[in-house]
Amino acid sequence: MICTGCGMSKATTGEGLCDGCVIAAAASAPPPPAVSAHPARLRSPVGLSYAVLALLGLVVAADLFAMFAAVSMHGAMGDAQQTQGSVDRANDLSFMAANLQRWALLATATLFIIWFHRVRANADVFAPDGHTRGRGWAIGAWFIPIANLWIPRGIAVGIWRASAPEGPHLALSKVSHAVVNAWWTIWVVAILTGRLATTRYNKAVEPEQVRDAAELLIAANLADIAAAALAMLFVRTLTSMQRIKAQRG
Repeated sequence: MICTGCGMSKATTGEGLCDGCVIAAAASAPPPPAVSAHPARLRSPVGLSYAVLALLGLVVAADLFAMFAAVSMHGAMGDAQQTQGSVDRANDLSFMAANLQRWALLATATLFIIWFHRVRANADVFAPDGHTRGRGWAIGAWFIPIANLWIPRGIAVGIWRASAPEGPHLALSKVSHAVVNAWWTIWVVAILTGRLATTRYNKAVEPEQVRDAAELLIAANLADIAAAALAMLFVRTLTSMQRIKAQRG
């Protein structure tokens, strides 16, 4: 029997191919698909979300205390019978508030990024091809100066889309990002306002300058409270979306 592949040599296999054609076919076969060294797998973000929500509550408490300190400083500088003692007390309150906010922010940011990476890894299971950046960006993007004002938002949108419930009446391209956009916008406003207020407060010399800086600090803290509240909504909603989607298989 002649080989059906080359039509020249004698067939030696049950498929009608000679030894040479068998070797050639094996050499031209496509390589097996690459397997990731760290494949994505589902891990519950629920426990982490509870801890993040608790720390966001601490951020709100720190902001409220900072507002009280700013109001105290504003009143001390506007008092016609201003005394050194009242100014010193207001300064002490401001110092305590700044330290409380610093430590609350550090703890919250650390745990939030861990949670954010967890939900990003889960999103790889839900929609492996629905992301423009790898899982590592869910951590690294927060530490890039300037770019951290928009890159994490894009990652958050990708996670939100991947975690959205799929159905005949809900296309992923039409998923609402209102919660993500509201949280991110207010958060950026709070950051920029807070930096401006802190700079003005540190440079203020005259009582009127201190009062103006204190007013800006109050506005910055209000924005930060709003951002923390929206962050809570973002964390709770996204965690719930992933939990429901995982339960549906």
